[in-house]
Amino acid sequence: MPIFPDDVFTEPTDVDPDTLANLGPLRRLAGTWEARKGVDLNPKAEGPERRVYIERIVLDPIDPQANGPQLFYGLRYHIHITTEEEDITFHDQVGYWLWEPTTGLVLQTVAIPRGQVAIASGEAAPDADRIVLKAERGQTEYGICSTAFLEYAFRTDSYQIEVVFNPDGSWSYTTDTVLTVHGRTEPFAHRDQNTLLKIRDAEPNPLARILAARAAAATASPAA
Repeated sequence: MPIFPDDVFTEPTDVDPDTLANLGPLRRLAGTWEARKGVDLNPKAEGPERRVYIERIVLDPIDPQANGPQLFYGLRYHIHITTEEEDITFHDQVGYWLWEPTTGLVLQTVAIPRGQVAIASGEAAPDADRIVLKAERGQTEYGICSTAFLEYAFRTDSYQIEVVFNPDGSWSYTTDTVLTVHGRTEPFAHRDQNTLLKIRDAEPNPLARILAARAAAATASPAA
């Protein structure tokens, strides 16, 4: 159980507005990324189906966020996945990656438009080359919440994501989700894997952009 302070109201006063400079291990995720060789293994009535997918992930820095004395720096993300065979979206996901510098806590929030949300947690050093986050059904802190139908038909019991930062600047992930599928006696291990390449750098968070613009205006020489 974490040790929290008695004062849960007072927010920190020495907050650096530059999110990109304070993301710890998440700094290398910032930007826009693409890949065309992701692999998905998911359950179907006739048995497991393996599909290769095309993925685009946008991760933009947000302004620092405080829960009283707790301070997060983070990235807002959007994942969009399609396949070569179909034009329709194969997977859509939004959420946040968050880093708490004082504790090393890393969070990923997950929201998908099939009626499911989750918060996965882990810990990492600021220069970590690998991050592992987990969420479990039934947990009230870092858990999984689904619609009644998903609970009945495709219940998600656990979720884990492993991110590895590669020497060439790319990053790879593996997600392992354990499902209880209606009518099946054994849990189904649903796995996704991909390696992403950066196509665009991230811009500074909104507050950092505003302060930089003000500083530039204040130091500009007056017209002759």
